[in-house]
Amino acid sequence: MIDFKQIEAFVWVAELGGFSAAAEKLNTTQPSISQRIASFERQVSTRVFDRSARGIKLTEKGQELLSHAQRMLELRNEMLRVAQSPNVIRGTFHLGVAETLVHTWLHILIEQLHTQYPALIIEIHVDTSQVLREKLLNYQLDLAFFVGNDTDKKTEYLPIGEYPLVWVASPTLRLHGRTVSVAELGVYPVITYPVGSLPYRAVDQLLHEAKVESPRIYGSASLSTILHMTSRGMGPSVLAEELAKPLLSQGKLRRLKVEKPLPSLAFYAHWLDSPDSHAARTVARLAQSISEQYPAHV
Repeated sequence: MIDFKQIEAFVWVAELGGFSAAAEKLNTTQPSISQRIASFERQVSTRVFDRSARGIKLTEKGQELLSHAQRMLELRNEMLRVAQSPNVIRGTFHLGVAETLVHTWLHILIEQLHTQYPALIIEIHVDTSQVLREKLLNYQLDLAFFVGNDTDKKTEYLPIGEYPLVWVASPTLRLHGRTVSVAELGVYPVITYPVGSLPYRAVDQLLHEAKVESPRIYGSASLSTILHMTSRGMGPSVLAEELAKPLLSQGKLRRLKVEKPLPSLAFYAHWLDSPDSHAARTVARLAQSISEQYPAHV
C-alpha cells in the first residue's frame, strides 16, 4: 500500500535530482530514501527513475506520475492546514436571522466575515424567531439569531443584544405629547410583529388587561409593512425602537407615552452542539462582539 512517505520521497528526489538531497530535505538517510523509492516502485509496478553513473532521471512513466504525486501532497498539506488552524473556515454557511437584526448590525457582521474568512459563503435566511428556531433544530441552519434562549438542550447560545419595544404612531392620530392608556390605543388596530412573537403576545395581554372589547391586532413578519401601515395612520404599533428611529427623526412617527411598560427583545445566537460546530461558534462570538459595540460601528 502506498503511503505518504513514499510519495514524499518520490517527489523530492524528482525535484532535487538526487537521493542525498532528498534525504537531507526530509531529515532522514539516503538508504531510507532508497528503500521508500523501491517500495513505491513495487506498489505502482513500474520504474519511476533511471539510475546511471551520471545520476538519476525520471522515466516517462515517472514523469507522468509526478504531477499526480505533487497534487496528493498538496491536498494532504491543505487538509493539515485546515485541521490545525482555527482561522480556516470555509464552505457554505446557513445563517438564520430575525429581521430586526437585518436593519441593525447584520451588514457589519457580513462585511467582517468576508474580510476574515473569504472562503466562507454565507447564505442568509430571514424569518421569524419561531420559524428560525424550528429550522435550526431540523438541521436546516448552522446558526440562528432570534429572540429568547428557550431552545433544545442540544443547542448552545450567546446573547447578542437587547432592543426595547416602544409604542409609536402617526402624528395624524394625535396620540403623542401626553400619556395615553392602553384602552385608548385599543380603539385602533394595533400593528406589531406576527402571531406567536413576544411583541404580539405582550400587546394581546395588555389589551385584555385593559378590557378592550374585540381587540384588533395586525401581526406581520415584514417590518417594512409594519412601518408603512403605522406611518399611514392605520393605528399605533409596537416594535423595536431602533427600527423606528429614521421615521421618528423625520417626524413621520411619534413615540407614545403609555401607562403600561413593554418588554424588550433579547436576541441570542443559537447553534447545535456538535463536533463540527466550530464555524457556528466562531461566527456567534463575532456577532456578540459586534452587537456589544453597536451603534459604535456605524
